[in-house]
Amino acid sequence: MQLKQRINAFIALGKQLKQMALTEDDAEAEKIFRRAEAENGWFTQNNIKFALKSWGEALSEANLKQWVSQYQIMETEPKKVAIIMAGNIPLVGFHDFLSVLITGNKVLAKLSSNDKILLPFIADYLISVEPEFKNYIEFSEERLQNFDAVIATGSNNTARYFEYYFGKYPNIIRKNRNSVAVLNGNETKEELTALANDIFRYFGLGCRNVSKLYVPENYDFKPFFEAMFSWKEIIHNHKYINNYDYNKAVYLMDSFPLLDNEFMLLKEDEGFSSPISVVFYEKYNSLEKLQKELKTQSENIQCIVSNAGLSTNIPFGKAQNPNLWDYADGVDTIAFLLKLT
Repeated sequence: MQLKQRINAFIALGKQLKQMALTEDDAEAEKIFRRAEAENGWFTQNNIKFALKSWGEALSEANLKQWVSQYQIMETEPKKVAIIMAGNIPLVGFHDFLSVLITGNKVLAKLSSNDKILLPFIADYLISVEPEFKNYIEFSEERLQNFDAVIATGSNNTARYFEYYFGKYPNIIRKNRNSVAVLNGNETKEELTALANDIFRYFGLGCRNVSKLYVPENYDFKPFFEAMFSWKEIIHNHKYINNYDYNKAVYLMDSFPLLDNEFMLLKEDEGFSSPISVVFYEKYNSLEKLQKELKTQSENIQCIVSNAGLSTNIPFGKAQNPNLWDYADGVDTIAFLLKLT
């Protein structure tokens, strides 16, 4: 199978994903989405369709060609790459799946129990477009065997397990990361409303969700909270409200000072990984010093959302819409795969 065939198949897939996200007329797709939500309550129809729409837009002809043009992808004997996927948000492992296939290699995927419905459904469509992919895609619930390289995503604890078992193979092993926002007090209402999407989309469960704010001394949180009300309906999700009530009770029992708008909590904390319904914040007095601090914490940070002119920031509202060439943990997956030949 040639690179052009693979690109054309993913272009067709992108169009299909956008269509599935925008219509309710596809009975088979709707059945799959309901099944995925039944097995994982965090996978609401809204979040599933947001993920499909985002990937559909990413898989445009222009994006795919721009992405692959940065590399010299040769047609060589395919390697089998084991992908151990996380399941925190819908289709979180799709980029690894795409990267392995677009480089002409074979996927051996072990799905998370939290997200085992959506990717096989999408893979079936991809195979219907390009039947040669049938010999390139395998899903396994057994112990993974007979592979040439590994891409594994998990917690800091599971990463140690991955390193022990897969250290002898070429590998990418990802650990916990979180995203932060740096505010300077000059943000517009529109920017703060866009930030609400970065915080609440997928209930804050993704590594690209903003889980911590950096704010200036004496920052006025009123405009921030007003903008957050665009997501006030999130409190009606039973899983979310259970987390909100639990975390609020725990913090109050421990006498932690909180800022509360009745559907989210702000807690001053030096950590990065805040619980569901909670956003940590920390005050700074110098953007220059903060940028240096963030650089030292780079292994804990997935992305920085800001308009403060930091060298690595992305715009408000764009955290959950990465480009194909925005790699998790800053590790170039395509470059890694091309070295396997």
